[in-house]
Amino acid sequence: MVLRYLDFDTYILKSKNISFLIKLPAIKDLWVFNCIEGSQFNFLSQSFKINNVSKIIIPNLHISNISGLLGLLSTLNLTGRTKSLHIYAPINLKYYLDLGKKYSKTNFSYILYIHILKTGLIINQYGCRIYALNCCSHYEFFIIQSEQYGTFYLDKARSNYLLPGPLYGKLKKGCSFLFPDGSVLNGSDFTSCNVLGSQISCLFSFFYSRQVFEGVGNTRAILFM
Repeated sequence: MVLRYLDFDTYILKSKNISFLIKLPAIKDLWVFNCIEGSQFNFLSQSFKINNVSKIIIPNLHISNISGLLGLLSTLNLTGRTKSLHIYAPINLKYYLDLGKKYSKTNFSYILYIHILKTGLIINQYGCRIYALNCCSHYEFFIIQSEQYGTFYLDKARSNYLLPGPLYGKLKKGCSFLFPDGSVLNGSDFTSCNVLGSQISCLFSFFYSRQVFEGVGNTRAILFM
């Protein structure tokens, strides 16, 4: 399953064995949640390039969540990948990968960074933040995108005889200015409406604590895995 970030509303999935991708706007990077067997077909079915995978996030080490991981890493190796890959997972994943490489006598041609999951902020890139919440034997995730400023109307600014400079940046952020003659320059008049941020909650269990429910109150999408 592929979720193009911000292109969907409430989405409820009642399946535990699932892998999905997140494609953020304006960048090529793909982020993978879970890596079940056959998850590589996500790329083929959506015409994505597998080499654009930059992060893999594993909520727990159940075999259903990692059965396709070694295959995906090996495929990346066969494509001649050179850029690094980041994996976010519980601590013991390192031993699983070491044993897999030893058994297959394989070394990857790229640098593999393994980040140990813990409660708190784990990713902060491209205006997108991912928080992890430790829930006993697995992790829940909250994906938050910040509010995006609207498009600046350059032609309107020029027609009002506003010279390019720091003033443009202030107007784009919605700032207002009061001139000595009492006239007001409103930034909202020179930009389109801001795009509101959103929150996606990725929940990997059918049994939730109060702590989880308090975090999903204003969520646009809840995924029951």
